[in-house]
Amino acid sequence: MPMNFRKRHQPEEPEINLIPFIDVLLVVLIFLMLTTTYSRLTELKVNLPTANAKAADARPKELVVVVSADGRYVINQRPVDGRNVEILAAGLAAQAGSQRDTVVVINADASASHQSVINVMDAARRVGLSQLTFATQGQADAGAASPDGRR
Repeated sequence: MPMNFRKRHQPEEPEINLIPFIDVLLVVLIFLMLTTTYSRLTELKVNLPTANAKAADARPKELVVVVSADGRYVINQRPVDGRNVEILAAGLAAQAGSQRDTVVVINADASASHQSVINVMDAARRVGLSQLTFATQGQADAGAASPDGRR
């Protein structure tokens, strides 16, 4: 019986070839880059004013509209019965009379809804009052105002 001194070959362990995998991923990446739509969100940057001057004395051509936290309106210390734009416009027209150069000062509560303030602006536009301003309070006055807007 002849002796076999040859070394036996061990079976090779299977290995994963990564090159085809990388090729496929590169094609998928290029496909996703070409088909993706990029949208940029536009933002409205607003710099809110702070009052750093002393409050001026009451001027005769001003209508002060106070907007409470629950959406009620007061025009020159007279409450408005309703909360819709038509009633508010009628109240502004009655207070302004025939003077169209009257300045409308909006004094809104910090927790009032934005829609309440927009309603005041819309009512002023309907009446023809185009000069609007917003009342602010200084940082030193932040705790001095009472809940109804008076000092």
